[in-house]
Amino acid sequence: MSRVAAWEMMMRVLPIAIALGIVGATMSTSGGTQVPDAQINAQSLQWQRAGEAALAAGNFQAADDALESALIIDPRNRGAFIALARVAQKQKLYGQAIRFTNKALTLEPNDPVALGVQGEAMVELGAVARAQQNLAKIRTLCGNKPCAPATSLAALIQRGPAMARSDTPAAPKKN
Repeated sequence: MSRVAAWEMMMRVLPIAIALGIVGATMSTSGGTQVPDAQINAQSLQWQRAGEAALAAGNFQAADDALESALIIDPRNRGAFIALARVAQKQKLYGQAIRFTNKALTLEPNDPVALGVQGEAMVELGAVARAQQNLAKIRTLCGNKPCAPATSLAALIQRGPAMARSDTPAAPKKN
């Protein structure tokens, strides 16, 4: 190869090599910034507990605020997403509950509690077949041992959606 041909080849390849080098140097690795699930920030867990206490007291706004604070501190707090889903369920916002459980299931697809809460919201919306799929997955995850998410979801599936139950107020009859 002549000196001119080598020079031309270098001039063609050099800009590409420099660009790839810059891109490689500026990219961060994803593994260095992720926190394992077992290492949720302690402050986030404190806010989650405060939110769950507010939910138990029936103060949905305070529960929502505390749980959102927990997620701002640590967005990998799966328990906070599940608790937010429960707040939404208490307010009969079943679609929102499903969205929150989807976020929890993105973090851990085999979380029986998240699958159970999601299944409960699905039943209330009338998507009983999809809730039964969640129940089957929960039973697979729990194995032969009884687990609370499977028990409560199975009972709710048996009862049926709130709209179909007789405990909801009936519309007045027209004369």
